[in-house]
Amino acid sequence: MRTITKVLAASFALALTSALPAVADGEHHAPAPKFSAKKVTDQITFLQGKGGNLALLSGDDGLLLVDDDYKEMSKALKAEINQRGGLDKLTYIINTHWHGDHTQGNLALGEHANIVAHDNVRVRLLSDGEVKLFNMKTKAYPKAALPSLTYDKEMSLHINNEEVRLVHFANGHTDGDSVVFFKNANVVHMGDHFFNGIFPFVDTGSGGNVVSYAKNVKAILAMIDDTTQVLPGHGALSNKQELEKFHAMLVGTTAEVKAMKDKGLSLEEIQKTGLSAQWQAWTKGFLSSEVWIKIIFTSL
Repeated sequence: MRTITKVLAASFALALTSALPAVADGEHHAPAPKFSAKKVTDQITFLQGKGGNLALLSGDDGLLLVDDDYKEMSKALKAEINQRGGLDKLTYIINTHWHGDHTQGNLALGEHANIVAHDNVRVRLLSDGEVKLFNMKTKAYPKAALPSLTYDKEMSLHINNEEVRLVHFANGHTDGDSVVFFKNANVVHMGDHFFNGIFPFVDTGSGGNVVSYAKNVKAILAMIDDTTQVLPGHGALSNKQELEKFHAMLVGTTAEVKAMKDKGLSLEEIQKTGLSAQWQAWTKGFLSSEVWIKIIFTSL
């Protein structure tokens, strides 16, 4: 089973150009010549390109962008920004964490806006990085592409009559995750604390942990209501009900792996046994059950 896991990881790595997979609506797709755009509110647009999902807040005060995709999508992203006022209006870029599918746009856009992130994101982008599960390495970012505004626990940005609240949820997907709440609009961008309908990648090599991740998602569920529009890091525009299902999967699959581990089974034995059939639908993304089991096992 170790060989199967290595083959899956190697195949996955060959399909990518940077630190993380390209997932939208639960499936891989090639670099797009443009983003798909969906109106969330009169001011907030949900953008899907090659990597992590973006949110763009527009208004008289300027533009605020949550995440900025891979570097090869920057031309298309600039086109989207130009449709909404232009690069001169870009005021803030929020990086929800350090992975390249959420931050490489910093390289093209950083000189136009203040980049905002958790303290640990700046620390990680200052040096070469690695996603160990897939043996993927990235180079340190230049000064203009680094977050210039950082925070520890939470902070708020006030723009376009909206309070944009950034909250750090520790040791979830990484050690530097921000979840972004648009308080007046009742919209939340989850970053990679939510992969809608698929097993999530949890970067245990960067301080992520499945157990903490599940606790964080539970805490976020208590902060939103049934009318909150939920923007996942990967997958389709969502809601609280689907986030609850995601949380149930996290808790359920972790419990199954823990029960087998507590009986003394090795990782390979647990992978061979597999998860119960109720979780099969969650494999439609980029992680197999075997790889997801390995991430849980490592977290435990």
